[in-house]
Amino acid sequence: MSPRTGRPKNENSMNERITVRLDKETSEILKKYCEKNNIERSEAIRLGIRKLG
Repeated sequence: MSPRTGRPKNENSMNERITVRLDKETSEILKKYCEKNNIERSEAIRLGIRKLG
């Protein structure tokens, strides 16, 4: 039998999906933040959520 292929399982796997609708102003704020900090939108949103806790 051949070994399993693909990405190894991560302890903190991200299998929760969320969809958010943003107005144009909020979307621009997020876009500028991401460009300034050189991060992806999903990471910026995760950082914002962590600040809530």
